[in-house]
Amino acid sequence: MDTTERAGRHGTALMVAGGAVLGTVGLFVEQAGQAPFTAVWFRCVFGAAALWLWGVLRKRDAELRLRGRALVAAVATGLLMTANWALFFAALDRVSIAVATVVFHVQPIWVMAAGVLWLGEPFSRVRAFATGLALAGLVLATGLLEDHGTVSAGYVVGLLMCLGGSVAYAGVTLIAKMATGASSFALAWWQCVVGAIVLGWWPLAHGLPPLGAAWGWLAGLGVIHTGLAYVLLYAGMSLLPASRIAVLQFVYPGCAVVMDWLVYDRALSTAQTVGMLLIGLAQFLRVSPTRGGR
Repeated sequence: MDTTERAGRHGTALMVAGGAVLGTVGLFVEQAGQAPFTAVWFRCVFGAAALWLWGVLRKRDAELRLRGRALVAAVATGLLMTANWALFFAALDRVSIAVATVVFHVQPIWVMAAGVLWLGEPFSRVRAFATGLALAGLVLATGLLEDHGTVSAGYVVGLLMCLGGSVAYAGVTLIAKMATGASSFALAWWQCVVGAIVLGWWPLAHGLPPLGAAWGWLAGLGVIHTGLAYVLLYAGMSLLPASRIAVLQFVYPGCAVVMDWLVYDRALSTAQTVGMLLIGLAQFLRVSPTRGGR
């Protein structure tokens, strides 16, 4: 086995592990049973602590000292990521973990659209086809075509929250692509720090949950789903081509769907599963070499 193949297998294993870890984030949120802002604040506080400790142990803590444009980019992504987490966690009160996660993963299409509209990136026929696939998959994944007039207003609000979160995360991706002087590790840490500061008023106004199991679930959101998961994913991405990354990023929603089914007996319908697969195929096509011209 040559060095490239070995690196590819290692990167794949890291991304699969990171995606599997993230696939349990909805379970931790539901089991904690706290308000969305409480869950986000705990994720930020414990996530910042876990990432900082990892940086110290790996002698990478110097990367966290940002200045100028890099600091502005870090703060901007922190505000958007805080909004993304808050919207996603709030949506879980209205839609299932599986539906929320699948709908959220349409965000690469917003990144592609913004790249074409504002960054002058080419829009090939392959990418146009990918956009159509993703939007068709989104419609199927929501389950709205199967509700037969029984869908509640709360369900629709939950779907809109997921879409809002996906747009916020697309903004994080775009800013991170253009940011210079800030590593992925530094951006992740600053996102947690910004979130902890911005939402610092919430625990002061509403108090902390009583000591008990809830603290364990909330700490897990930061230590496991931010510290551990981000380290695994970023390490894996550094070893893989974009097309492989696009496919492996769907380990996360796939694991979330399975977790929702195993723990809460909430399974996606056939149409929703097809929708998830279409969104995954669209993401793969989005980063594949373009064919057929503009």
